[in-house]
Amino acid sequence: MAAGLALVGAGIDTRTEVDARTEGDARADEARAIEGLIGAGDFREALSRCARAYAMPLGRLCMAFTGSQAESEELVQETLLAAFDAFPQYRAEGSVRAWLFGIARRICGRHTELRARREARLRLVHDTRPRPDASELALERERAERARAALSRLKPSEREAVVLRFDAGLSFKEVALACGIDEAAARKRVSRALVRLRADLGEE
Repeated sequence: MAAGLALVGAGIDTRTEVDARTEGDARADEARAIEGLIGAGDFREALSRCARAYAMPLGRLCMAFTGSQAESEELVQETLLAAFDAFPQYRAEGSVRAWLFGIARRICGRHTELRARREARLRLVHDTRPRPDASELALERERAERARAALSRLKPSEREAVVLRFDAGLSFKEVALACGIDEAAARKRVSRALVRLRADLGEE
């Protein structure tokens, strides 16, 4: 995550313009196909296509919120099941992708709030488990903790926006749809979040 934030701060994109355009076209075709399935009431096939197309980016989003591979996998499944239940109410007012990430954002928010409460209670119990003393592992853990801590110190709305933009790879328009705001507000949230992250992590 720390390395990812550094790349974000530098504005580095390793894809070529042609690669990005081709990927975007394929993503748009897939979204239209899923919307057609939802409109036709074929919810089972729509769910299957959503899982194939979006499980990995949804997983990255959930991982950014939780820092746990196991938890992120469970939250992706919960997101897809929630989407299946909500298919009858889908009105195609935004992209399927943004709609799914909006569901995931709400589910991750509830999950992290509950986990924070649980961890606060567990801190009352003394932890006597042995800790690994490998220096490399400790350094990697420190970097990850610093990045997660920096994210946690953001306002919730800014944290959600920057995670959706860079970890999930949503466009600003899709971030706006997922968060229920306009595109200008989404850009401002991401910009403010990046400034605070760079300052917190000591990056220029």
